[in-house]
Amino acid sequence: MIPIGFLEIGLRDLLEIVLIATILYYLYRWIRGTYAIQAAIGLLFIILINVIVSVLGFTTLSFMLRSLLDVGILALFIIFQPEIRKLLYNLGQNTRFDRFLATTGSDTAIDEVVDAVRSLAQTKTGALIVFAKSSSLQDLVDAGVRLDSEVSSELLQTIFQKDTALHDGAVIIRNNRIVAAGCYLPISQNPRIATKFGTRHRAALGINETNNVLVVVVSEETGRISVAVRGELKSGLSIQELRILIKESLGGEETATIGGFGANSTGVAAG
Repeated sequence: MIPIGFLEIGLRDLLEIVLIATILYYLYRWIRGTYAIQAAIGLLFIILINVIVSVLGFTTLSFMLRSLLDVGILALFIIFQPEIRKLLYNLGQNTRFDRFLATTGSDTAIDEVVDAVRSLAQTKTGALIVFAKSSSLQDLVDAGVRLDSEVSSELLQTIFQKDTALHDGAVIIRNNRIVAAGCYLPISQNPRIATKFGTRHRAALGINETNNVLVVVVSEETGRISVAVRGELKSGLSIQELRILIKESLGGEETATIGGFGANSTGVAAG
């Protein structure tokens, strides 16, 4: 036991304090930058007011506040619904961005995507390409236009041409194949996203909030290449940086970091 004033703290107590502090720290990281943090502050304010009115003996007001707090658990589920959904998704998936593509053919698929992105960026043709796990995003695939075709630069460029019916949606790639096009992704409501980013970038971050995926974005306004992965948007990538980042994230053989190439990260967390 370690005496601290009139308290005696043992090893178990210290371990419990560290554990609680860690949980609170990651809870804060989980909800910071979202509307949930404002709601949490509001709930804490109500609890503080309830303590004060109870001490002052305001029985009627205290009863009203207690009644409000009685439904607090239900309110928490409603208010924090996006964050809870994200947490459950993360718990149900591997937290690492493991190999999305099978070893055979993965390099070919990446090369075709990179070649398509190069051409799309040069012509300032907007694009949204999602690399998904073998069993993920089935609801979006079902709502889109099923293709089940090999990944080719020519097909991707054709899909995203402005005069086609599929150019506004996303292409989803699984197991080295384009499984669907014209898929509409959820738009992120994160207030920390810079205003310079448009709907495609917000959609890329939106799908990152609930799924462990990698999304390549080409801006229609500037031709700028971006990648959304692990809740962050890396913008202003060169073709070489794009290739390295995709291979790193998809578990390819090339493992050099892109940090030395000067890519800009928005610092926007998805959660």
